[in-house]
Amino acid sequence: MNDNEIEITTEYIPLGQFLKLSGCIDTGGAAKFFLQEKKVVINGEPDNRRGRKLYPGDKVKVEGFEVFTVVKR
Repeated sequence: MNDNEIEITTEYIPLGQFLKLSGCIDTGGAAKFFLQEKKVVINGEPDNRRGRKLYPGDKVKVEGFEVFTVVKR
């Protein structure tokens, strides 16, 4: 599989936290600005809401980074 898997232990993870966990941003506070400047596609649909809930199985493509898959630990 080419995707990078991001493991979560909760039911879901907000997009802002996901970006930090995946290494796309350094701090949660950077999420708002990051999402204004970079294109994020979740399961084929563009989305830039920091609070967007990501669930296991969701595929997240981040402009300038790779495709990530959310998985449950």
